[in-house]
Amino acid sequence: MASQIDHLVLAGTDLAALVTRVATQFGANPVPGGPHPGRGTRNELVGLGNGRYLELIGPDRDQPAPGGPRQFGIDTITEPTLVAWCARPTRPLAEVVGDAAAAGFDLGPLASMSRQRPDGVLLQWRLTFPQLATPDEGTVPFLIDWGDSPHPATTLPDGVELLGLTLGNPWPGRLRTLLTMVGDFPEIDVVVAARPTLQARLRTPNGEVHLRG
Repeated sequence: MASQIDHLVLAGTDLAALVTRVATQFGANPVPGGPHPGRGTRNELVGLGNGRYLELIGPDRDQPAPGGPRQFGIDTITEPTLVAWCARPTRPLAEVVGDAAAAGFDLGPLASMSRQRPDGVLLQWRLTFPQLATPDEGTVPFLIDWGDSPHPATTLPDGVELLGLTLGNPWPGRLRTLLTMVGDFPEIDVVVAARPTLQARLRTPNGEVHLRG
C-alpha cells in the first residue's frame, strides 16, 4: 500500500456537541472510538473511504484533568476546528523522521499510545506528535504506524468520502519538499497563504461539506 492520508483531526471543547454537529451536518453518525488514558481526551470517528477517517476529539469528562494541556489545543480553541492531519508512511517512522531531520525538518520524537475500543479491542500505535505551533500550525502531517492493530477505518460505515485536502502555507515549496519525503498524496493541494490553513472537502449524504482550520 502506498503512503497515504491516515486521518484528519477535528477538535472541539465539547465532544458530545461536536458529534451532534457533525451528524447533523453530514447526515452520518460518528462511531465511538474510545478514551486516550492519561491524556484527558476521547474520540469518535467517521469513515472517509479508502482506509481513512475523520477523528472527532474532545475532553473526556470521565478522566481526571491531565497534568498539562490536552493535545490539539483543545483547551484553548473557541469553536470546532480542523487542527491537523496524519499520514501513514510505508517506510519505518524512524527512517522518515531521520530523513526529514537531515533535511532540516523537525517532526518531533516518536511515542507510543493506545486506546480501547468500546468492543474491548486494544489499539496500539506509534506516532510523531502534531506540530501545531508556528510556522506550520498543523499543515505538516504527524506520522503514524498502527503495527499489528486493526486500522480504525476497517470497522467504520461507508457514506462519507474525502475529496481533497488543501494546505495553505507561507512557504509552500518547503512543505511540498517534506511531503515528498513522507509519501505520495494525490488528494493534497499545497498553496501559498499568509498563514497556515487547512481545508478538507468531503462528500456526505447531505452534500459537499468543507471543514476548515
